[in-house]
Amino acid sequence: MAHSQAHPHAHAQRAHDQSRLAAVLVLSALYLVAEVLGGLFTGSLALLADAGHMLADVGALALALFAFWLADRPASAARTFGWRRFEILAALANGLVLALVAVGVAIEAIERVQAPRPVLGLPAFAIASGGLAVNLLGMALLRHGRERSLNLRGAWLHLMGDALGSVAAMAAGLAIWAFDWRVADPLASLAISGLVLRSAWALLRETVDVLLEAAPGHLDVDELRGTLVAEPGVVSVHDLHVWTITSGMVSLSCHVHSASGGDDHALLARLQGLLRQRFAIHHATIQIEPEGFEESVEVC
Repeated sequence: MAHSQAHPHAHAQRAHDQSRLAAVLVLSALYLVAEVLGGLFTGSLALLADAGHMLADVGALALALFAFWLADRPASAARTFGWRRFEILAALANGLVLALVAVGVAIEAIERVQAPRPVLGLPAFAIASGGLAVNLLGMALLRHGRERSLNLRGAWLHLMGDALGSVAAMAAGLAIWAFDWRVADPLASLAISGLVLRSAWALLRETVDVLLEAAPGHLDVDELRGTLVAEPGVVSVHDLHVWTITSGMVSLSCHVHSASGGDDHALLARLQGLLRQRFAIHHATIQIEPEGFEESVEVC
């Protein structure tokens, strides 16, 4: 019963996440125009870097929204898991874009450190402040969803990096306005690049783990195996595999050698319930092997 009730709740959460993601996309797209025009007007690389990052945000948010829509399409005979893994591919693409944006801004910033250009400090500060407000609002809208979805976490990291970029652009604008310290603008851009690259690396590492079907980081496979073996009626567990299909969807398969004289149907039901309640694994395939069973192996 708990399992059947979990799916409608998950669908409601996904619909809620999608609506918030769409709202953040609209806000970011609208302010992107203001930042581009402001960066060109003030001559601020930090502001243009922030605008470039916001452009990446808009693309990332649109991709994340499309991934949600595609992942909800039904499974078919050719794609038995449907399109759920596309959410992970979207997160991977977002991580790669983040890294490319960071490297591009860093290269331009290094050039400007050597030859600082004039910047209108106060207008740059004001425009960056608006960008910070938009990003903080977007982060607040997505803060809960990022805990459930790698796809949303990628979008949230874009916003976080952009918010930090806005803070750096604000600091550079104030430094230029108050002290005419022009090198503050490219230095702020370098700081933005470092922060964005760090976020991109964390996201890429996690998405690659999912694509390589590594065990989920929040699960201890040895503990899981020990819990199954400790269940009455279980002699041993082998061929245990745990992997992630997409965010929040963990799958498990294993072979369980059962004791003689036991009720294998009851044992299977207990093990399935144990995995759901203790490890939140709702997609488990368990092969019960009674005593004396030997798996046949065909040589091709």
